[in-house]
Amino acid sequence: MLKLTAAFAACALIVFGQAPKAGPVQIFKESDLRPGMKATAWTVFSGSDAEAVPVEIVGILKNAWGPKQDIIIGKMTGRAQITNVAGGMSGSPVYIDGKLVGAVALRMSVFSPDSICGITPIESMLEINDLDASKSPDAKGPGTVKRAAVELPGDLLNQLVSAGASPSILQQQPLMVPIETPLALSGFTDRTLREFGPMFQQMGLQAVQGGAAGSVNGQLAAGWRDSLKPGETIAGVLVSGDKSITGMGTVTYNDGKRVLAFGHPFFSLGQMSMPMSKGEIVMVLASAFQPNKMGNATDIVGALHQDRHSGIMGQLGDVAETVPVSLNIRSYGLDGKIQSEKPFHFNFFVNQKWTPFLFMLTVFDSINSINEFGEDMTYRFNGHVEMDGNKTFDLRTMAAPSDGPAAPPMVLAGWLGDKFNRLYSNSIEMPKLKKFEGTIDLIPERRTLAIEHAWLPISDVEPGAEVPVKVYLRPFRGERVERIVKLKLPSGLTKGEHRLLISDADTLDRVQSRVAASSRFLTIPQTVSVITQERSNTKLYVSLIEPRPTVFAEDKALPGLPGSVLNVMQTGRTGNRALPAIAETAAEQADVELDQVVSGSYSLRLTVR
Repeated sequence: MLKLTAAFAACALIVFGQAPKAGPVQIFKESDLRPGMKATAWTVFSGSDAEAVPVEIVGILKNAWGPKQDIIIGKMTGRAQITNVAGGMSGSPVYIDGKLVGAVALRMSVFSPDSICGITPIESMLEINDLDASKSPDAKGPGTVKRAAVELPGDLLNQLVSAGASPSILQQQPLMVPIETPLALSGFTDRTLREFGPMFQQMGLQAVQGGAAGSVNGQLAAGWRDSLKPGETIAGVLVSGDKSITGMGTVTYNDGKRVLAFGHPFFSLGQMSMPMSKGEIVMVLASAFQPNKMGNATDIVGALHQDRHSGIMGQLGDVAETVPVSLNIRSYGLDGKIQSEKPFHFNFFVNQKWTPFLFMLTVFDSINSINEFGEDMTYRFNGHVEMDGNKTFDLRTMAAPSDGPAAPPMVLAGWLGDKFNRLYSNSIEMPKLKKFEGTIDLIPERRTLAIEHAWLPISDVEPGAEVPVKVYLRPFRGERVERIVKLKLPSGLTKGEHRLLISDADTLDRVQSRVAASSRFLTIPQTVSVITQERSNTKLYVSLIEPRPTVFAEDKALPGLPGSVLNVMQTGRTGNRALPAIAETAAEQADVELDQVVSGSYSLRLTVR
C-alpha cells in the first residue's frame, strides 16, 4: 500500500508539476474561467506533503456566497474520488496553469456519488488582508448559528450531469455546504465528545477524537519561516498542552509572511489572536456520509488574526496570547490520605466566549479521564487566579452527587465556567489573566448535608446575649448530624420578635448574584468583588433577619439604606441602571465549616426583652 501511495505521489509530480511553494503567485481571474477547464488542487492525504488532485471546472454559481461573492463548482477526481471531499480539505488551493484560482471550501451534500466541491475565488480571500484591526462586535463562540448551505439551481445541476456527474445527483439534496472543520480533541474521552458534541455541531464543526504531537506546547517552533506552504495542513490551536483542541484545514496562499486558509469561516470571530500550527495527516477516512481527515497538530509557527466569511488569515512568527492553566487532581482514600496526584498543564486561546467554555470542557474531561474517577464521589475544588497588575483572587466550591440530572463533574465544570464567563463577558473591559492554578480533590464518598431542623433552648433573650443554636443536618446515609452554633446577638438589638435564618450559601447569595448577573455596568474589579463575596457551599450560616430593606448597587449590598440617600444615588440613573432592593436584610452572625455540601434552610423565632 505504501509503495502504491509513493508511486501515485511520484506520478502526480510528473503530471501536475511540483507542489506549490510560498511566495508571490499569479491569480487566475474568475472572469477567465470556462466550464471544462482542467485544474489541480493540492492537499495532504498522509503525512505533511501535499499531493495533486485533478479538478474539472464545472461552472460558476453567481452570488451563492453572498452579494458579489460567487462560488466556483469543480469535480475532483484522483484520490479525492475515493475519499470524497473530506473535512480538513478546506482551503486546498486550486491552480490552472500555475495560477491560483481559489480554495476548496464547500462540498455537495451527503451521499453524492461524485466529489463535487465549491471553490472560493482567491479574489474574495485576498480581501481579508485589507481589513482593519477593529474587534468584531458580534464575535461568536459556543452557540454560533450553523453556516448556511447554498442551494444549486437546476441549470447548474444539468451542467454537473453533462460534466460527468451521475444523473442520480438530481435526486440528491441539491445543496453545497461548507466543508466541516474537524475539531480534533486530543486527550479527551468519548464521553466528553458526547456531552459537548451538540454544541460543536451548532457551529458547523465536527468534534472528533484526534491526536497532537508533543511539540504543541504554545511556544513558537524553530523553522517557522519555512512553514505552511500552500496545500499543507494548518491548524488553529484552542488548547495546547496535556490536552489539545485544534481545528484543521489546508493552506491556500502564503506570501512568505501572511497565510490564507479554509476558504470559509472558522468561528466567524472577525479579529482574533489564536495560536497557528502546522499539522500532519494520519489518514483520510473515506465516507459517502462524512469523510474526514484524521491528523495531528504539530509545531506552533504563528498566530491567526482574522476569521472572516471567505477564510482565515494568520501571520508567521507572531505570538498569540494564551492563558496558562495548571490543574492538579488528587485522589483520596477511605482513610482520608492522598493516594495519588496527577498534574495537568494547558494553554487556552483567549476569547470572550471560548475561554470560559474551554475551562469547563477541560475540567470536566480531566476528572473523567483518570482511573481514580468513580460515580459516587465528591469533588472539592480550590483555585487561584492571577490577573494583570498583581491582582489575585481565590475560588472554592464542592460538588457531590444529588438527585439532579447533572453529574458532579459537570456541575463543577459549569460552576467554574460561569465564573470565567462573568469575567470575559464584561461589557466594559476585557480581563487579562496571567495564570490559573486549581486543585481538585476526589473524595470516595457522597459528602452532603441537608438542613433538617433547628431549635433554641431558650426563646426569650437579652440584647447582647450568647445563644446556642442547635442545628440538625441529614447526611446521605447514616445518623443525622448535630451542630451547636454559639450566636452572639448584637447589643443594640431592639426589643420584640426577631427571626433567625439557618441556611446554605445559595439562600443568602441568590438575590445579589442575580442582580450582579443582570448588570452590564460592572467593571472587572467589581465583577471579581461579586465573585469573591459569594459564600462557600461547604458552610452552615446563621443570619439575623431584620425588617430593613437591602439595596444592591453594582458589587455592594447596602442594608438599611435611608430613603434620602437612595434618592440621591438614583438621580441620573437610567431605567436599566436601577437600584434593586428587597424588603429584608440578612445580617450574617456566624458560620460553621463542615467540608460537605450543605443545602436547605430553616427559620427560628426569638424574642428580645
